[in-house]
Amino acid sequence: MTARRTLSYSEVEAVYDRIGAWQDTQVFYEAPAFDLLVSRGHFETARSVMEVGCGTGRFAERLLSTHCPSAARYVGHDLSETMVRIARTRLASFETRATVRRTDGRLSFDAPDGRYDRVVATYLLDLLSRDDARTFLGEAHRLLRDDGRLCLAGLTRGRSLLPWCVSRLWNALHRSRPEWVGGCRPLRQRTLLDEARWAVQTHATVTGWGVPSEVLVATPA
Repeated sequence: MTARRTLSYSEVEAVYDRIGAWQDTQVFYEAPAFDLLVSRGHFETARSVMEVGCGTGRFAERLLSTHCPSAARYVGHDLSETMVRIARTRLASFETRATVRRTDGRLSFDAPDGRYDRVVATYLLDLLSRDDARTFLGEAHRLLRDDGRLCLAGLTRGRSLLPWCVSRLWNALHRSRPEWVGGCRPLRQRTLLDEARWAVQTHATVTGWGVPSEVLVATPA
């Protein structure tokens, strides 16, 4: 079986530079996944949070304004210059608490081992190749404290009729024109975890407007 083609870093950058603020229109199907991720991620005890693929900074704004301690620090990373600009503007009121950095697509980060309480990636692994996703997960394991949490959400395959049909259609569009669906495709994130290195705390599928999303929270084993 041939590997699924995923967008190159330059293609991802071009797509998300073009989408820009329209990315926030996806909240209609992402909201149930974000709600569960917040409730199971225990962000109320997080002193330091890193998000990879921070997009417009919408999730970061929610964490910093409502869920994280007032002294918590946040670092977001994104490949798209447009997304970085929007996120910086959105998070400007948090001053020194929030930093947003533009990356070149590489999934290694200039931070010491055990630097973060939470590593977050929402609708990122479903954009990456499987090799890149595993690279990210390895880096997340390095960056988390022993009691830290990896917090993931992403598109997945539906099981009941409507979500199954939606995910099948989404998958077909990705095979034909991945840029039409932002480069993302339904994926089972748990199959990418090395369960000798991760202890899964939460694993669930939620559906918003017929679109199924997988939520996964894990701690370093």
